[in-house]
Amino acid sequence: MYCAAGAGVKTRLIQLRYDCGVTERFPIIDAHQHFWDPRANYHPWLCDETPIAFRYGDYSALRRPYLPADYAADAAGHEVVKTVYVETEWDPRDPLGETAWVERLRRESGLPTVMVAQAWLDRDDAAVVLERQAAFAFVRGVRHKPRRGAMRDARWRAGYARLSRHGFRFDLQAPWTELDDAAALCREFPDTQLVLNHTGLPVDRSAEGLAGWKRALRMLAACPNAAIKISGLGVPGARWSADLNRDVVLSAIEIFGFARAMFASNFPVDSLCATFDEIYSEFREIADSFSAMEQRALFHDNALRIYAMD
Repeated sequence: MYCAAGAGVKTRLIQLRYDCGVTERFPIIDAHQHFWDPRANYHPWLCDETPIAFRYGDYSALRRPYLPADYAADAAGHEVVKTVYVETEWDPRDPLGETAWVERLRRESGLPTVMVAQAWLDRDDAAVVLERQAAFAFVRGVRHKPRRGAMRDARWRAGYARLSRHGFRFDLQAPWTELDDAAALCREFPDTQLVLNHTGLPVDRSAEGLAGWKRALRMLAACPNAAIKISGLGVPGARWSADLNRDVVLSAIEIFGFARAMFASNFPVDSLCATFDEIYSEFREIADSFSAMEQRALFHDNALRIYAMD
C-alpha cells in the first residue's frame, strides 16, 4: 500500500492518517549504535576519573560494559536485522584497535553489521589510518567530531579529500551552528556521502533555536550528498516522548525528504533518557501516518542503501 507524496510532511498528517491507515511493523536497521567495555579497553570519557562536559548531563550510568547481549536485551520486541556501529571515542592513540575489537565482536555475535570507524583527519598518519581502516571489509566510513572551525582548515580538508578514494562515508557530529561549513564540504567533495549525526543536535528547543536549526538543516539538505540520522534527541531533565520530539522529527524528514533520513537508537547513550522500546515505539507513532514505502525507507531501506549493506 502506498500513498503518493503530497504537500509538506506535517501538512499531510491528518489526510494520510485516513488515506493510508498504515499499521505495519517494519524490520529495523539501527543506523547508529555503540558497544564498549571500559574494563578491557580505554575510552577516556568512560574511564578517566574526571567526566567530560556531556549534553545529557550525568552519564555515570554509561560507565559499564555494553555488549551485543545487552543490546539484544534492550532491543527485544523490535525486529532489528542489521546495525551500524559508530566509533565510541576509543583511545585516540589507537584508532585501529577499536576496529580489531569490533571484528572480534562480529565473529562472536554477528553484530554489528557494519562500522563507522575512528580516524583523525588532520593528523600526520591520516592517510595510513584510512588505508588500514579500509582493509576491514565491514568498515563503511569514519566519524569525526571536528572542533569549531576545523572543517575550514586546509590540513583537515586534505584528510577529508582522501575519503572518496576508499569509498568512505563521513559521519559528522557537530552542532547545527557549524553546518555552513559542512555544506561547503559537501559542495567541494560531491563524491563523498556526508551523514549528519543526531539530527544536527537541536539542543535549544526555543522558537528561536528551532528556527535557526531548521535554517541550517535546509542549507545542508540542499546538497544531494548529505543525509541525516534522526537520533540523539534527548533533552536534559525530560523523558523522551513523541510530544517532545514530534516537531523536530517531522521537520528533519520534511527538510531532507524520505530518501535521506534514517531512524537510529544511539544506544546505549540515549538510554539516559529512554528505553530502546520507548524510542522506537515513539518513532513509529510519529511516522504512522506515512505510507508503507516511506516508513520502510526511514526504518530500514535508507540505512541499507547509504551504508551499502549486503
